Amino acid sequence: MRSLSLAIWACLLLSIVPAQAATRLNRIKAAGTVRVCIWPDYYSITYRDPKTQELGGVDIEMARALGQELGVRVAFVDSSFASLIEDVSKDRCDIAMFAIGITPARAAHLRFTSPHLASDIYAIATRANRRLHSWDEIDTAGTVVAVAKGTLHESVMRDKLHHASLLVLDTPFAREQEVQSGRADVFMTDYPYGQRFIANAEWARLIAPPKPYHITPYAYAIKPGDAAWHARLEQFVRDIKRDGRLAGAAAHYGLTPILAP
Repeated sequence: MRSLSLAIWACLLLSIVPAQAATRLNRIKAAGTVRVCIWPDYYSITYRDPKTQELGGVDIEMARALGQELGVRVAFVDSSFASLIEDVSKDRCDIAMFAIGITPARAAHLRFTSPHLASDIYAIATRANRRLHSWDEIDTAGTVVAVAKGTLHESVMRDKLHHASLLVLDTPFAREQEVQSGRADVFMTDYPYGQRFIANAEWARLIAPPKPYHITPYAYAIKPGDAAWHARLEQFVRDIKRDGRLAGAAAHYGLTPILAP
């Protein structure tokens, strides 16, 4: 009798464990919706047009592709780099898809997929700025370097700068205002944001590093602890790389140079 009871319990455990491991995926399919955190100010990645309110960008397209594969609709949830960890950890979304740089600080709280993009750091200055002409002139006494709070640029520039002053601002818009007004000399950004920004701001010019400065892989992020959900996303990343969907979207938004292998 005892051995029969043990056998029954063993069968129950074997049936429960896989179900628990796939809780997130099962819940998404049951709800018919995958919730995707985005940063709607990220040019070419997850950008909301202020005039039309339409979303576009490589990761908007990839999020919709993920929803199609899962057979569910996509619900976009506004987030930011400053609130990313909290939004994912507190279950405000099932996945964050806005080209999130993999950093040690973030990896301590999030689980990442394999990278799909990788970007170096770039600087944006005004065309009228006569103090700065090259990358090597940025880290000099008297230079003010603006970064957005919570971005990888904040942590990287804290470590990299030895002579210039670092100005940390709450929003990317504030960072840009400081440079345009002359209160800061440059703001730091990445390839997608920098390329789109200089194409739309006549006053701005881009300063690129003469050699690789700090290349960061970008990926999608989820709450740790769900191996089945992570495995499904890894399959998705492999598929979009192999079948050309990622490359096609990257080409459309001018991001081919930063595609990850």
